[in-house]
Amino acid sequence: MATDTPRRQPTLDEVARRAGVSRTAASRVINNAPYVSQAKRDAVERAVRDLGYHPNRTARALATRQTGVIVLAFSLGEPAVLADPFFAQVIVGVSAALEDTDHHLLLCLAAPGRGLTRLSNLLRTHGADGIMPMSLRGDDPLARIVEDAGLPAVYGGRPVRGEPRWFVDADNYGGARTATEHLIGLGRTRIAMINGLPETHVSETRFRGFREALAMSGLQPHAVEHGDFTEPEGARAMTALLDRSPDLDAVFAASDNMATGALRVLRDSGRAVPDDVAVVGFDDVATAATTSPPLTTIHQPAQALGREMTRMLLAVLAGQDPTPLILPTRLVVRESA
Repeated sequence: MATDTPRRQPTLDEVARRAGVSRTAASRVINNAPYVSQAKRDAVERAVRDLGYHPNRTARALATRQTGVIVLAFSLGEPAVLADPFFAQVIVGVSAALEDTDHHLLLCLAAPGRGLTRLSNLLRTHGADGIMPMSLRGDDPLARIVEDAGLPAVYGGRPVRGEPRWFVDADNYGGARTATEHLIGLGRTRIAMINGLPETHVSETRFRGFREALAMSGLQPHAVEHGDFTEPEGARAMTALLDRSPDLDAVFAASDNMATGALRVLRDSGRAVPDDVAVVGFDDVATAATTSPPLTTIHQPAQALGREMTRMLLAVLAGQDPTPLILPTRLVVRESA
């Protein structure tokens, strides 16, 4: 007697392909997990009905189990970034916020290549409960990896394109504007800027604050150079500015590290700070008080940034929907301007 061949059960991969979403997003919908857009949820539910998919209960239980791991991912490739005073303070803030929880921190450098691949595999296999991406550039692949993973994500700063549901940022626009207004108030009119990396939200926002403060006083940017927020790049940019605009009388640097490099070049060129050239930085890292002369700068609360990112992510994991947060900045006046 002929017997019917058992019908093969559709797989999760087939559901994901049918719905046009990632495997992780499909899994989150099937497991009734939050933080998936309604459009993706509707597409997966249609695919489940069309294919007659029935989830494996054991796999479902494993998929919804928390790992206790929180990822802090920097879209930067050099391990030396972790020694940067700003990022070091962010890590201190994250660690402090996790101190009384059952979660532990995993640091990832999401550099193109192996770094991104390792992070993608970790998130795809549910190796973490949530992620905090930082330092994203324009079309940063880290943003796509985070989106495809479908895990709760709280961004440190905002990406250039799009605004995430949850983020914590500093008032970069207001800080840059305050720094520039301070230089204008000192009577400086030929004000240059050493900005950060192009294609980052922080650089675009600080430049906008700089430019608009000048415009309100009828001034234009005297000259602009870009650097990567490090001291050597600040020195290189300052050298280029002096070559192009030797008559400049003030510099706003988008980080204290770059301002420190600028101070060194100005000193070596025989220009007195602040008499010949006034300098203002951004961050207020510990070394800003010990430069020669001590650096006037914009304080942004790096520890608080890390702490509030973590608190926000923990709230999301607890089922809450917190509001994005912008932390205030303030001017710290020392001797350089």
